[in-house]
Amino acid sequence: MYNHAPQDYTCPICIALDGNENDDTWIKQADIFYKDDKVAALINSKFLVSNPGHVIVVPLEHYENLYELPEDISHRIIEVSKMVALAMKKARKCDGITVRQNNEPASEQHAFHYHMHLVPRFNNDEFTLNDETYVSDPGDRIPYAQELKKYL
Repeated sequence: MYNHAPQDYTCPICIALDGNENDDTWIKQADIFYKDDKVAALINSKFLVSNPGHVIVVPLEHYENLYELPEDISHRIIEVSKMVALAMKKARKCDGITVRQNNEPASEQHAFHYHMHLVPRFNNDEFTLNDETYVSDPGDRIPYAQELKKYL
C-alpha cells in the first residue's frame, strides 16, 4: 500500500539487521545497540550537522511505511522509542527529543524501511535552521551507541 521503493530495491536496513555489512548499506553492526524479537535501535549513519548521533528505531521485519505496519510492531516501536529517549536524556544531557517519522518521498523518506528518528535536542541548537546531513564515519558512531546502551 502506497509503496515507492524501486522494484529492484535492496533494503540497507534489512541487510544490517540480518547481520551483514557490505557496500549496499552504510550501517555497521556496532551501530545497533538494542535488539529484541520485534525491533532494533541503532545510531543513524547519516548525521545531522546540528545534532550528530541521532537514533532510528526499526522493525526487524521489512515494512516500507506506517500504512502497512502491524499494530503490535507499532506499539513495540513506541515502547522502545520511549526507552531510548529516556536513555538519551541521561546519556546526552539533552534538553529535549524530537521524534520524526517520514512516509513516502514527498515527506523525505529515503530508506524504504519504516524507521522512527529520535533526535537529541539542545536549547539553541539550530536544528530547525539546519537539518543538513552527511554520512558519518563508522568510528564516530560507536561512542554514541555504547553510551546509550549503558542506560538501557
